[in-house]
Amino acid sequence: MTDAAAKDPAANPGHRVYVLALLMVVYTFNFIDRQILAILVPYIQADLKFTDGQLGLLGGPAFAVVYSTLALPIAWLADRISRVSIVSVSLAVWSGFTALCGAMTGFWGLFGARMGVGVGEAGGVAPSYSLVADYFPKSQRARALAFYSFGVPIGTALGYLFGGLLAERIDWRMAFMIVGGVGVLLAPLLKFTVKDPIRGGFDRVAPAEGVPATAPPKAASFGQVWGVLLRKPSFWFLSFGAACSSVYGYGAAFWLPSFFQRSMGMEGEERALYIAGIAFLGGTVGIWLGGWLADKLGRGVRRAAYPLVPAIGFIIAVPLFFLAMNVEDKWLAFALFLIPQALSLAWLGPVVTAVQHLVPAHMRTTASASFLLINNLVGIGLGIYLLGAVSDYLTPRFAEEALRYSLYVGQWFYALAAILLIVAARSLRRDWVD
Repeated sequence: MTDAAAKDPAANPGHRVYVLALLMVVYTFNFIDRQILAILVPYIQADLKFTDGQLGLLGGPAFAVVYSTLALPIAWLADRISRVSIVSVSLAVWSGFTALCGAMTGFWGLFGARMGVGVGEAGGVAPSYSLVADYFPKSQRARALAFYSFGVPIGTALGYLFGGLLAERIDWRMAFMIVGGVGVLLAPLLKFTVKDPIRGGFDRVAPAEGVPATAPPKAASFGQVWGVLLRKPSFWFLSFGAACSSVYGYGAAFWLPSFFQRSMGMEGEERALYIAGIAFLGGTVGIWLGGWLADKLGRGVRRAAYPLVPAIGFIIAVPLFFLAMNVEDKWLAFALFLIPQALSLAWLGPVVTAVQHLVPAHMRTTASASFLLINNLVGIGLGIYLLGAVSDYLTPRFAEEALRYSLYVGQWFYALAAILLIVAARSLRRDWVD
């Protein structure tokens, strides 16, 4: 092992595990703060009299526009300076604005605070993807990214759970303040216990699979990265396939708690525990299964497995979501919801891993942010607002059941996602960078 490689923190297997676990915890807070608004919708509506359309704006465009667009310049910066510092500062910013949401008394004040959450979270995910990719060798990368992505279901579940319990027992404003305050306290732990690894150390020739190499390449410009991506059709099909899945994924995650209240009669703590259980159990199983299958089936030249695994999951998920929403027994519905919840999140490990391998290592953060720009601007920006607006439009006809029909409409985005990922599989082997 060279001296430089020996100094690389990625050379220590125990430290790799610690870093991955801590980044997953940070990602968990990312989703707690992003999704807590969903469980608080009935409380905010009762207090501030917002419509579904207004709440769709708070959950979608208020967050997504700044989150998606700022991610690119922050990622460009992260390819040049410490990624750990960027994620640490971002965590403190988004957590602080989450706490501030609890102090707002009107629509525009809450809109501005949600924009602040988006500003902070813009620097959280793409640099973390790049860190994980540089801490783990290629043979373990999809599983490592899948483990990191556990932050999605765990954070969503805890956002539902803590938000619901705090709002029910104390106040919806305190739910924002307490959750945001805990996130601020986590930021120094990340900053002072994690170091940046050598960029691309596991992707260059090294003495052994578990030993990273040296000499990171010079950071690429934004134009250079996009020059590479524009020549790779698989990037665009992967990005828009993931974005279509996120239209319904984020939309359902935001509106299902309200559906359980309006159409299934669930209130308070029961509703919080019910939706948290679906998000946690279904999400963690689905994400790990997707990453494991992609690593197993995508070995060698079988790169098409990375988009095909989630594509098949989306095809199966559509009818199961519909069935789960039309079962009268709530516990049978719970069991049925777990399956499509798992299948709909199986894309995270495989697709994110595939994106990491479409560019050289020194372009990964900017490439990841470009992927996230498309995924989140379309998925979060459109999905949450679209389902809320459709619900408002259908309310004169369907009253309390309008949200049910809005959720039916959104399910077809999973079918479109499957088609785009199947197309991506055709060019992925040619576009892959080893």
